Amino acid sequence: MTVGTSLTPEFWERFALLFVLAMGVTFVLAATFDALAVRLLRSRTQRTPPRTTHLEQRIDHRMSTHG
Repeated sequence: MTVGTSLTPEFWERFALLFVLAMGVTFVLAATFDALAVRLLRSRTQRTPPRTTHLEQRIDHRMSTHG
């Protein structure tokens, strides 16, 4: 004896609608947060001047051996 409910066409219509709606919301939120992250990274790199490493500073201060 099996007791079960059959999945009606109305169930599948609602399931498909909610599934597509959930996917749409997920994609919109992902794109929004991605754009926000890119905007924050771009503004952060424009504000701070490029750092010179300790090695670059040593190379810049060496005397020239040419000549």
